[in-house]
Amino acid sequence: MRSCGILLPVSSLPNKYGIGNFGKSAYDFIDFLSLAKQSYWQVLPLGPTSYGDSPYQSFCAFAGNPYFICLETLEKEKLLTIDEIDIYEDIDKIDYGHLYNTRFEILEKAYLRFKKDDEYNQFIIKNTNWLDDYALFMSLKKEHNQLSWQDWPSEYKIYNKKVLQTYYQKNSHKVDFWKFVQFEFYKQWELLKTYAHQKNVEIIGDVPIYVALDSSDVWSNPHLFQLDKDLKPQKVAGCPPDAFSKTGQLWGNPLYNYQEMEKDGYKWWIERIACATSLYDVIRIDHFRGFEAYYAIPATDETAENGKWQKGPGIKLFKKIKEQLPNVRIIAEDLGFLTDKVHALLKKCGFPGMKVLEFAFDLENDSLYLPHNHIKNSVVYTGTHDNMPLRGWFEELTPTEKHFVKEYLGIKDDSLVCDQMIRFALSSVADLVIIPIQDYLGLGVESRINTPSTNIGNWTYRIKKEYLSQELALYIAFLTKLYRRVENFIFEEYENS
Repeated sequence: MRSCGILLPVSSLPNKYGIGNFGKSAYDFIDFLSLAKQSYWQVLPLGPTSYGDSPYQSFCAFAGNPYFICLETLEKEKLLTIDEIDIYEDIDKIDYGHLYNTRFEILEKAYLRFKKDDEYNQFIIKNTNWLDDYALFMSLKKEHNQLSWQDWPSEYKIYNKKVLQTYYQKNSHKVDFWKFVQFEFYKQWELLKTYAHQKNVEIIGDVPIYVALDSSDVWSNPHLFQLDKDLKPQKVAGCPPDAFSKTGQLWGNPLYNYQEMEKDGYKWWIERIACATSLYDVIRIDHFRGFEAYYAIPATDETAENGKWQKGPGIKLFKKIKEQLPNVRIIAEDLGFLTDKVHALLKKCGFPGMKVLEFAFDLENDSLYLPHNHIKNSVVYTGTHDNMPLRGWFEELTPTEKHFVKEYLGIKDDSLVCDQMIRFALSSVADLVIIPIQDYLGLGVESRINTPSTNIGNWTYRIKKEYLSQELALYIAFLTKLYRRVENFIFEEYENS
């Protein structure tokens, strides 16, 4: 069925606690989506942020972001007091340094008052495969002044279960704090997701293809990554030079040892996708082309210019995932440098790919992203979290490019570009359309979420509460009905259209 949704990271929700969370503003946004007749909320990754404050560089591929835990909910559960949580001011941008310096102290107070019960014990048992290692990892990081595990003393740098068991026996209270944090995260998220389902809204979440080097995933499973005998990366991930970057993109993530992963039937990947299916209804797998072939850059290089393409696991991995998780729903982020082999892999998997309208307006070629070339089994975006919001994107085009866009959209006035681009997306034959909320609002560069290849100022955007008005929701509902993306096909006039 034709459907649509809105992209807005949880971190960007409005409240007075410095960052979006699973509290009232999240429930209000679901109400907004319901009123707007939206079927999906795309939330981006929910993992804890590390280097560069990016959820695509996380301390654990299975864990949730502690900052998303609603402090007001903990107060209602008598784990915190009003005075303890009433220390924040409503700010326009996320200050991750301030959050780091204040939030964990508050969560530790809640932990000291928490009494373990059957619900907690069941959570621990269900998630023991990753939770024990994550809690040990975070406790050891704190003990070693947040240094990367690669800079820890050898007794802890080298993952040894006997050594870690001894450490746990001496520091169980410190380690169990991190288990409590994950219990609260998952409990609050499950309640929020249940509410979304009651409002007929499903959740789309992201699975980054790579994990951070400084993560419990790499620390506890070094054999699954391309590391040398000193546990240093041999080669790292990134993208080759292109029109957007003359030196390419050097992400720095360690690369997988797919030969080793294949020996146990890609168990780690299956567990990771299974965890994602418990969090989300639909998974968007980031950098899908990396499963056909990945770009490997010498770890000592300072740019991505000398990388080489290496063969990925291909269809073998996705067959194993389907065998174990037959009902998994996946969107493939098939952007970037695509080859015939990548297109063939996507076709074999049957996953919908992505069509991004901001990439469509090529002055010389007939782009597959232009609406007249769309296919049903695809997901259309005006732009993604990595792109400029539509208004900012259009303002940076050359006069010739702007003329091409307006001629294609059939408009003369620059102010109509955002609305008309959204209408072209919704009118596409594609089964699903996802629109960033900034584009519905016509916001500019100030609302950009992330700029690839930069580490400063990203992931700080927060939307103003007053922007999510009833009037906007009703207009979005009008468009959703107009382009037949809900079951109710009855045409209703919109007085301000």
